[in-house]
Amino acid sequence: MQDDFKVLSVGGAGRFAGMVVPELARRGVSVRAMVRGEAEARLARANGAAETVEADLRDPTSLDRALRGVRGVFHIGPVFAADEAQMGLNMVAAARRAGVRKFVFSSVIQPTNADLDNHASKIPVETALFASGMEYTILQPANLFQNLAAAWPAIAAHGQYVESTPVDRPLARVDYRDVAEVAAIALTGDRLAHGTFELCAEGMWTRAQIGEMAARALGRPVQVAQLGFDEWAERVALPLDARERGQLAAVHAYIGEHGMSGNSLVLRAILGRLARSMQAYVEELAAAGRKDRRDA
Repeated sequence: MQDDFKVLSVGGAGRFAGMVVPELARRGVSVRAMVRGEAEARLARANGAAETVEADLRDPTSLDRALRGVRGVFHIGPVFAADEAQMGLNMVAAARRAGVRKFVFSSVIQPTNADLDNHASKIPVETALFASGMEYTILQPANLFQNLAAAWPAIAAHGQYVESTPVDRPLARVDYRDVAEVAAIALTGDRLAHGTFELCAEGMWTRAQIGEMAARALGRPVQVAQLGFDEWAERVALPLDARERGQLAAVHAYIGEHGMSGNSLVLRAILGRLARSMQAYVEELAAAGRKDRRDA
């Protein structure tokens, strides 16, 4: 890796891309985080970004400015955005204009699933990368461990794990910290260049099984239940508009009918170790809650 190799991270202050920034910084990479204001800039710098730049995925001119002097890009699209595909295409085109060498795209498991618009929106971006001439790496993570964090307060406080997906449908899952490590490996070496990788932890877990893990970690019973999508969305005050809610409802309906499968071999091979486990993640959440209560 050249000493002047700089990476632009889209969403460097975000919930998921924010995990990639410290992985790169630990490897001595200078990260320029793309942000939308000073509040995000402060978060990105706290994550380890060496510098920040304000830019908009809908504004190619701002992307050209953000990419000056950059040789690597980490891109993740905003979830459920109506023009997510076009924003990704804008970034691929801008990266080509800037002479970017390496481009890592955080896509999604099963992007060819025609039943899920938010999955299929990744296909145009993946296709553009194949023809880009850049050293692309496409990551296709399974359902993220971190999605459990939204339900955890009710689990910890009331012993209730309630969502609109069935309790007995197994899902492939992955900790995004492992995905972030793979992204950093791809951006700092050539081993993963021109590859597309499905990323899953070991096993496929139902919500009932996760509820059992939570009960063991908390030392008390956890009730796992299912609500209709609309009732659940109202209960959690889902911060999505009607179109976005419709896309999430389709995801939940698909999971209810089919679950979502995946294979752990690729992630294990890339990392050279077992991926983080669902049980360990649940225990982390429980331990963090105990620490918060002690510090309160």
